[in-house]
Amino acid sequence: MAISEWPDGEGPREKLLQYGAEHLSDAEILAVLLRNGSKQLNAVDLARELINTFGSLRALLSASSKQICRLPGIGPVKYAQLQAAAELSRRLAKENLHRGPVLENPDITRDYLTQQLADRNYEVFAVLMLDSQHRVIQFIELFRGTINSASVYPRELVELVLNKNAAAVILCHNHPSGVAEPSQADKSITSRIQKALETIEVNVLDHLVVGDRDIVSFAERGWIN
Repeated sequence: MAISEWPDGEGPREKLLQYGAEHLSDAEILAVLLRNGSKQLNAVDLARELINTFGSLRALLSASSKQICRLPGIGPVKYAQLQAAAELSRRLAKENLHRGPVLENPDITRDYLTQQLADRNYEVFAVLMLDSQHRVIQFIELFRGTINSASVYPRELVELVLNKNAAAVILCHNHPSGVAEPSQADKSITSRIQKALETIEVNVLDHLVVGDRDIVSFAERGWIN
């Protein structure tokens, strides 16, 4: 049944306007973005089909144009709508991150890093450059590696920190396997970077390892001196 034939107030747009977006299911929110369905499915049923196919909203929004557009009822226009929504979410996370000291907003920091790194199929080592008040100067991807590792060079990081005039840093990288538990190699490179940055009196506040569903903090584990 087409959504236009549903009883008054039951369509996703009407529910959003009356009750707020937080009261909509994932499929209903997605249906609002898609605007319409296909010949076989209304927008809500099409949204459910997309979520079921990819397994989650995040997986759907991370899928390529080729992966999405091969599905019935999905073309370049709908793909563009989904990508615009995903990019808005990333920009909002970045805007929130720059509002104040990152240590006062750990959840915002984690959300931003999840947005940036969780869905990469290769390992990325990055750094949040911070000023003396622990506000974000810049998020920089330093090294990209294979699915298992990245080559990290402390000397290059020292040069970059000096160039950005950073007073502290938060290290971060993802595990493409989806498991956030740090390896012995992760601990080793963290120690090497700490020692390198100590020579220029810059503190490593944390090292966050991003998995598929969680983030492990070296600071919370007591591994940051």
